Amino acid sequence: MKTKIQILFIALMLALPAAVHAQFSYTDNGNGTCIITGYTGSGGAVTIPATTNGLTVTSIGASAFFNTGPTSITIGDAAFYGCSGLTNVTIGSSVINIGEGAFFYCSSLTNVTIPNNVRSIGDNAFSSSGLTSVTIGYSVTNIGVEVFYYCFSLTNITVVTGNSAYSSTNGVLFDKARANLIQYPIGLTNGSYAIPVTVTNIGDSAFYECFGLTSVTIPNSVTSIGDNAFSGSGLTSVTIPNSVTSFGDGAFNGCGNLTNVTINNSIIGSDEFSDCSSLTSVTIPNSVTSIGDSAFYQCGSLASVTIGNSVTSIGDFAFNSCSNLVEVSIGKGVTNVGFATFAYCSSLTSVTIGNSVTSIGDGAFYQCGSLTSVTIPNSVTSLGNEAFGNCFDLKSVYFQGNPPPDNSAFYVHYFEGYDFGGDPLYYTYLDAATIYYAPGTTGWNSSYGSLSALLWNPQAIAAGVAGGQFGFNITGPTNATIVVEASASLSNPVWLPVSTNTLSASGTSSFADSQSGNFPNRFYRFRSP
Repeated sequence: MKTKIQILFIALMLALPAAVHAQFSYTDNGNGTCIITGYTGSGGAVTIPATTNGLTVTSIGASAFFNTGPTSITIGDAAFYGCSGLTNVTIGSSVINIGEGAFFYCSSLTNVTIPNNVRSIGDNAFSSSGLTSVTIGYSVTNIGVEVFYYCFSLTNITVVTGNSAYSSTNGVLFDKARANLIQYPIGLTNGSYAIPVTVTNIGDSAFYECFGLTSVTIPNSVTSIGDNAFSGSGLTSVTIPNSVTSFGDGAFNGCGNLTNVTINNSIIGSDEFSDCSSLTSVTIPNSVTSIGDSAFYQCGSLASVTIGNSVTSIGDFAFNSCSNLVEVSIGKGVTNVGFATFAYCSSLTSVTIGNSVTSIGDGAFYQCGSLTSVTIPNSVTSLGNEAFGNCFDLKSVYFQGNPPPDNSAFYVHYFEGYDFGGDPLYYTYLDAATIYYAPGTTGWNSSYGSLSALLWNPQAIAAGVAGGQFGFNITGPTNATIVVEASASLSNPVWLPVSTNTLSASGTSSFADSQSGNFPNRFYRFRSP
């Protein structure tokens, strides 16, 4: 990539011999000045001339030294993108601006002092350089974005006393008031860091790729965390205080060592924990009202998720490809399960959908291959296209309400190889699942799409005691799975599962309670899995 670079000169050095001038190509501005556009010399020590062919040099153009060979430069200002052999830079007293990407990919450049005459440092000015330390003069009032991006050896940033816009503490770059944490040096290996209580904002990419950072203390003063703020860092645990009300995208994206997250704030941002491959469990507390798109995308070790009742919105792809996710409980506040939210959660066996959910989006549970049964609450009025598509083991779907419009929610696609043109062939079938609907609901027929639909009306008959155990026979729809629950009281019931029975092809099963003799009273009820 070639980054546009423009560096302006106020005063330039003395004229040099003709042989030196011949090393530079230029563009005549037509007013007695020119722009240096290229370098054709052999490298080594290079000095920028004051004039060339009688024209005063006023600027150096975009990528003028791109991938050339200087090793030592004394300059007024420059654009040395990709000069991997560059080891030393002296920035002259005439320089007022360091342009965008000026020293991008200068991998041998280890130390730079930004003199007091410099006012601005452009975006990505030192990105991917070999800097270990940098000193910023007191006149700098503008520092662009990702100036020290991918500077993996950088351990210290010092701002000269008297700077009106910026400051530094222990090598970390802040604004003057220390309210905005701008850059934590990537090369620091201290392990832990306590953010000062003056900080209200953690800037974009502030801790990006800080592998040596394993724990961080975020104070209650912080209200916002920027894009990719901790992305790719070495964090193993983090506590997010309830003061945080704003999240940038990917705040903790790619924190592969992160195993423990304590959430106290109200919003989980888009991509916030995506690709956190070591995160094993997370509880979404009642303080959280929103979970952003792809918030936990590809968290491959995540095994269980409990979503609090305060959550009203779950974004698209929020838990997509969480391949070890076994159990999900969606709270009562959620009204919509978004597009592909839990798709490709191949280990998912249990889903509890809150009774405020009105719509389940396209592909919401697509290819959840271990899901065997699911209960759709009566609040659901919309089932998206292939909402449960390619759930190969899904056998029982229990509807508590009237049927939503059929949008092929349970389609399964079987791959059958390639045609003669090399395109994949898929054959679409409906799964072998059976639909069960509750008594008192309306609009049901003997089928839903191409799936069989049966009334779910299990009954207990022939109750009695045999061998000291109370039991009864269960009748109901063929092949249905019935969970028997028991409680010792009806005035203050606590229902606990006692047995799971699968009815035969003739719609019968028998039940016996081995614990019935331990209770003076025992009450039973049926539910779906």
